[in-house]
Amino acid sequence: MKHLIASAGLAVAGLTAPAFADAHANSVTLQLQWVTQAQFAGYYVAKDKGFYDEENLDVTIQPGGPDIAPPQVLAGGGADAMLNWMPSALSAREKGLPVVNIAQPFKTSGLMLTCWKDTGITGPQDFIGKTIGVWFFGNEYPFLSWMSQEGIPTDGGDDGVTVLKQGFNVDPLLQRQADCISTMTYNEYGQVLDAGVSEDELVTFKYEDMGVATLEDGIWVLEDNLEDEVFVDKMTRFVRASMKGWKYAEENPQEAAEIVLENDETGAQTEAHQVRMMGEIAKLTAGSNGALDEADYQRTVDTLLAGGSDPVISKAPEGAWTSVITDQALN
Repeated sequence: MKHLIASAGLAVAGLTAPAFADAHANSVTLQLQWVTQAQFAGYYVAKDKGFYDEENLDVTIQPGGPDIAPPQVLAGGGADAMLNWMPSALSAREKGLPVVNIAQPFKTSGLMLTCWKDTGITGPQDFIGKTIGVWFFGNEYPFLSWMSQEGIPTDGGDDGVTVLKQGFNVDPLLQRQADCISTMTYNEYGQVLDAGVSEDELVTFKYEDMGVATLEDGIWVLEDNLEDEVFVDKMTRFVRASMKGWKYAEENPQEAAEIVLENDETGAQTEAHQVRMMGEIAKLTAGSNGALDEADYQRTVDTLLAGGSDPVISKAPEGAWTSVITDQALN
């Protein structure tokens, strides 16, 4: 890492002033929330199809992973923009990191709980006394808020739920360590089915259907940067090209999945999995032109504030989103 930082410093030092200014005006580094997969197809498609080139942008897409926290990367200057779930971003904002949502490509939440039907679970109140797998690192907030609204403690015992810190796999369900686990419609749910479990053996609860859905995969930047006209201009072009990429991916899921595979340097993804994922992701981005819907934002905030004695955020945020970028990008 030290070598990388040193060489980066030398590289910057070697740039002439005009070249540096040009790089500032036209280069964008995007920090993904997770590893390279169809969840982020719109950005890879925009790059592959030349939509960023059309906007005179040089875009670097940085994959995430279990050890990468996008808000920390953004705070440290490692990216111009990050993708983040709104609960995580608003929590970070309340804790002092001034992040602002500039665009919202995802209209619908893909988060759900997937449970074994033979546990007898038919609704949230049946979670009492059960073990439920929950992702942490900012992903736990929607679940904790939901349980609070249901009046269900999350500290174990016969009167509450036992929360199992779930890794990013479906093993706890398959191995019966948990009665329910967190799954995304586009990813882990398919992994459960791939393991030989039939849909008839499962019960699913979509956060969207339960009224506690929170916005996912928004584009966030640091507030101070929005005072820089050059930054605002490049992000306007970035959002415009990215949304073009998303709409292309929705209409061409097979091709979009193949583009994602070409960009997966780990070789971990398979075509079948990415094609299925893209099909599900298209349902979540459908209906969004990139502009944040204020009603969706308010529902997210209300859900997070309704966390009882332990809310995700303690007060309604101010200035946590702006339409400045999308107003320019979409007109």
